[in-house]
Amino acid sequence: MASDSEFPDYTLDLLVQVGPPFDTHARLRRMFGGHGIFCDGVMFALIADDALYLKVDDETRPEFTAVGSEPFLYEKAGKQIALSYMSVPNNTAGDIDALGTWAHMALAAANRAQARKPVKKGKPPA
Repeated sequence: MASDSEFPDYTLDLLVQVGPPFDTHARLRRMFGGHGIFCDGVMFALIADDALYLKVDDETRPEFTAVGSEPFLYEKAGKQIALSYMSVPNNTAGDIDALGTWAHMALAAANRAQARKPVKKGKPPA
């Protein structure tokens, strides 16, 4: 999943043009040979091999599938593993408004996934 080109910065610049909350809260982070894109500390997108993938869940996956988006897949131990990220629909190329719609859906899916995670309990005070 190599992505050392200018594509991650270009993608972040496009998201900044979408406007709030991406304009002030979106950040790139290198990870696993690619990049994660976070907004307010929640990962809602990833970049792998110069392609952008957005977070999906049971609520948004059908909309992505309906426009031909493909799941992000990687290989582990000879098996294809799908993560809950799908490619950006083709209709977003150069269309900031379309990208904004899909990015907001991805952020909402990421926030729902974050809300379902159990709260980590710290050690009780000694």
